[in-house]
Amino acid sequence: MEKIRKMITRLYGNDVIRYVFFGGCTTLVNLVSFYALRKCGVQLTVANVISIIAAILFAYVVNSKFVFQDKCETLLDHVRPFMKFISARLVTMVIEVGGVWLLVEILHMDDMMGKFITQFIVLALNYIFSKFFVFTTGKQNTEGKSEK
Repeated sequence: MEKIRKMITRLYGNDVIRYVFFGGCTTLVNLVSFYALRKCGVQLTVANVISIIAAILFAYVVNSKFVFQDKCETLLDHVRPFMKFISARLVTMVIEVGGVWLLVEILHMDDMMGKFITQFIVLALNYIFSKFFVFTTGKQNTEGKSEK
């Protein structure tokens, strides 16, 4: 049992592993909400945008708290990273909406398959943006001083 606890602790210590896990959860929020909206008859692009917004809000919370463990102490501390997060996610949202549209409307791919394929590109870009642009509060620079 101790070996399992140590392995989980070691894996949880890796932000890439945490990002993949919580990114999977975020993707699940995106895909399930997209599927439910499409089953309710919501138009493709509208369903796509709504599902992405739901996923973005979920992702900010889990990425800030669990993945990158940002050191925001007050609600005000979250304003700047949240705005940067939204900016970065708007970029990948355009890529996702355009990718789904291209794959489904132009290449006549199944809508769930087109949505699923775009997730791989978006996942990689979101990690890069989050790690190097968004969640930087309280990180240590090479001189051991906290960056803000």
